[in-house]
Amino acid sequence: MSRRKGGRSQSRFVHRPEDELVTAVEAAALLGVKRATLYTYVSRGLVRCVPEPGSKENRYVRSDLERLKVRHDARAGHAAVASGALRWGEPVIDSSVSQVGAEGLAYRGHSAVELATSGRSLESVAELLWSGTLPEEDPRWASEEPALPPSELARLLPRGTTPVAALSALVPLLAVRDAGRFAAPPEQEKARARRLLRQLAGWVCVAQAPGRVARALRAPTVAESLAIAWDTKAKRAPDLLNRALVLCADHELNVSTFTARVTASSGADLYACVSAALAALSGPRHGGACDRVEALLAEVGKPERATAVVHERLRRGDAVPGFGHQLYPDGDPRSPPIMDAAREVKPEVQSVRVARAVLDAMRKAGHPGPTVDLGLVMLAEALGLPPGAAATLFAVGRMTGWVAHILEQREQGHLLRPRARYVASRATARDSIPNP
Repeated sequence: MSRRKGGRSQSRFVHRPEDELVTAVEAAALLGVKRATLYTYVSRGLVRCVPEPGSKENRYVRSDLERLKVRHDARAGHAAVASGALRWGEPVIDSSVSQVGAEGLAYRGHSAVELATSGRSLESVAELLWSGTLPEEDPRWASEEPALPPSELARLLPRGTTPVAALSALVPLLAVRDAGRFAAPPEQEKARARRLLRQLAGWVCVAQAPGRVARALRAPTVAESLAIAWDTKAKRAPDLLNRALVLCADHELNVSTFTARVTASSGADLYACVSAALAALSGPRHGGACDRVEALLAEVGKPERATAVVHERLRRGDAVPGFGHQLYPDGDPRSPPIMDAAREVKPEVQSVRVARAVLDAMRKAGHPGPTVDLGLVMLAEALGLPPGAAATLFAVGRMTGWVAHILEQREQGHLLRPRARYVASRATARDSIPNP
C-alpha cells in the first residue's frame, strides 16, 4: 500500500476515516518524548501521520501512538502492559492455535491460504485446530438429524430474522437437550463440537425455509449442508463455500474468540461458550461488519455510483466498511482467494460488479485494501445467498476456532480475570476539589 511521490513514501498517510488524529504536541506528550523522537517513529513506520488540510502541520493516528506506548511501558510493570494489551496491544494469552504474522495467517503452522486454496475441507482444518494434527485425508463426519422440529423454532422467530440471530436462538435450545454437557472430557467435547457444527450449518435457513433443515443435515460435509440449506445451484458452490469457511476458521484472539475463552475459563459448558462467542460476533465491528458491507453495496446500487458514494462518505467522515485491517497493513491475505471465488461463480452479477467498483474507488483514493468481510459479501452475492449469509458463513467457519480455543483454555486451567486500574472520572475529580 506504499506509493511514491517526490521520493517520499505515502504509506504513512493510509488510515481509516474513524481513526482519531492528534497534533504533534499531543502525540509527543502521549508518548512522553520530544517531537524529534516522534518524527523518528514516523520515519520508521511505527506511527502514521496525516497532512492537515490548509496547513503545513501533520496529525498523528492515536491508536498507533497508544500501541507504541504499550511497548515502552512494558518496562514499567505489568499494569501498563495489561492496560494496553486489550487494545490491539501485546499478547495476553499464550496460544498454539493460530498466528497472525508478516507471512500471513497460519493454523498451527499451516498457511490458512494454502489450506483453503488447495481444497482441504473445513472438517480437516477443524481436526487440525482441535488436535494439532492435519489428517492425511479429509474426514467425513456423521450426518445429523434435526435436534428438534425446525418448524417449532421457525414459529418463534420474527419475520426477517437473520441467520446469525436464528443460530443464536438455536444453541441454548440444543444445550438444554444435552444433559451430559458439563465437565466433559476433551474427546467427548470434540464429538459434541462436530455435532454442533453440523447442526449450525444445517439450521442457517430455519427462519426462511425450515423444510430444508433435515435435508441439509444429511449432507456429507458442512459446506454441502450450507449449499443445500441456502438452495444455491451455482457451479462448485460447496467447494467455494468451503474455501471461505477455511479462511474464517480462526484468527487468534479476535473479539468473539476472546469471549469464548473467557467464558470457558469460568468452567461453562461448550454451548454456553459458543453462545457467548455468537453474541460477540454479532457486533458491527466484528462479524456484523459483513452486514454493513451489504448495506454499503445497497446504497451504491450501480457500479457507476461507487466513486461518488465513496467520496461522499469520506467527505462526511463516515467509515467505508470492508477496508483496512489493523493487523494487515499490506492487505488482508484472506480476501483475494474469496473474491476470486466470487468472480469464478458469476462476475457479471450486479452486486459483485458494484463491489468491484467500490474496491476500485477505494484503491484509487489510496485507502487500505479490502478485508475478509468484503470478500464474504461478494461470494454470498455471487452465489445468490440471502441477506445476512456472509456474516453467517463467517460464524460457522469461526466456530472451529472457538472450539480450539475453548479446549486450549480448559487445558491451561486458569481463570481469565483481568484487574481494572481505577481512574477517577472528571466528575469525581471535580467533586473532590475542596470549595475555597
